[in-house]
Amino acid sequence: MADTADTAGAADTAGSADKKQDRTAAKLAKQIGAFAREHGGAEGHLAHIGQAGTRIVLVGADGGWGDLVAPTHDTARLAAEKAGLALQEEFDGELAARVRTGPYEWTRMAGIQLGGPANPTA
Repeated sequence: MADTADTAGAADTAGSADKKQDRTAAKLAKQIGAFAREHGGAEGHLAHIGQAGTRIVLVGADGGWGDLVAPTHDTARLAAEKAGLALQEEFDGELAARVRTGPYEWTRMAGIQLGGPANPTA
C-alpha cells in the first residue's frame, strides 16, 4: 500500500515538473518569436553552458543577434520547437558570418584599448 502512495506522489511531482518546463518553454518561445519578427526571421544554435543551463543563440535574417538561457537543454529544444526556430548543429563560420556587430560589441571586445569599459581588477 505504501508503494502505491509513493508512486502517486512521484507521478504528481513529475507532472508538476513537466508543467513547469512547458511554461518556461512557452515563455522562451514567445521571446524567440518576438526576436524573429523584429529581425525578419531567425535561426538558432543551442550551447550547453554548464549548471546554468543551455544558451539559445539567435541570429536574425538581418544579422541582428541575441541569446536566451533555458534551465535545461530539453527546455531549450522545446522552446525552439514551439517557436518554429530552425536550429543549426554548430555555430560555424556560415552562421557566424551572418552576425552583424556594432560599436558597442567592438568596444566591449577590445576593452580598454579602444575606450571600452575597463576590466575590473581582482
